Amino acid sequence: MPKKSPNETSPVAHFEQSLEELEQLVEKMEAGDLSLEQSLSAYERGVGLYRQCQQALEQAELRVRLLSDPARPETAENFDPPSHDG
Repeated sequence: MPKKSPNETSPVAHFEQSLEELEQLVEKMEAGDLSLEQSLSAYERGVGLYRQCQQALEQAELRVRLLSDPARPETAENFDPPSHDG
């Protein structure tokens, strides 16, 4: 498995930050104070954040599976999470 560069962080590391930003966006949208353009931008950003959170959860789940069943390391080598750049 290739090592990541020090500047590249995993989605798991930023999960809480992404989730918090997503929650704030939802609150703003629910308040109804945004213009249509602002709402569209917020929705777009929210979709990107949702995908980041989903990817982080998938990676965390894989790590838990690897810790639970270390006899099957081939799942880690074959695991290549999809890139969800938004």
